[in-house]
Amino acid sequence: MGPEHVAYGMRASYGLAYVTDDLVVAWEREIASPSSNELTALAGVLWCSPSELLGKPRTLREHRIARGLAPEDVARTVGHELAAYLRMEENDDWHGTDRQSAALADALGLTLPDFITVTGRDAKLGELLRSAVSTRWQAYVRPVGKMVPLDRRLLENALQELHQDYQGQMTATLSWGGGGSESSAAGREFLDRIVERFWSLVQGTAR
Repeated sequence: MGPEHVAYGMRASYGLAYVTDDLVVAWEREIASPSSNELTALAGVLWCSPSELLGKPRTLREHRIARGLAPEDVARTVGHELAAYLRMEENDDWHGTDRQSAALADALGLTLPDFITVTGRDAKLGELLRSAVSTRWQAYVRPVGKMVPLDRRLLENALQELHQDYQGQMTATLSWGGGGSESSAAGREFLDRIVERFWSLVQGTAR
């Protein structure tokens, strides 16, 4: 199907009279992003689900669309006014009580890593983890635990292993005679992916 066929299908079958070939091309080139209604219509024309077009959801809005839910449904489920919920989606800034957060995770089928991401806590978690591996990891068990509700022993094991991996890698790089620049590059690469490494360790240990 060319862009003109997709645009025609969205106009004819979904009443989106303003959709043009150029708009479809803009979506394809990631110059523009379709709204929730446009994404649903686009998926219908292409005979697939919205989640297939999204790939792995990263934002609150993307997770909601991937589940095929309207914003009204989620707002009602979590106990927020619709306007307040939509602002949170628009700004990627979730605010809610523990009960509302649990309801959100259940409604959208969020894993713990997903929940940390959509509530905007990835950056803070990364900051804590970087400090833990470069100093005394024991001092960060409580702060990380407040953000990530995990079994304490599981959390301790993950932080200790991250610390050992980081320190071991830095020591090995220096011992190879690579000097400060190579050691710094290896350290930066490790720290840049610290959140991803943390979740891999947690999920691997929990199995």
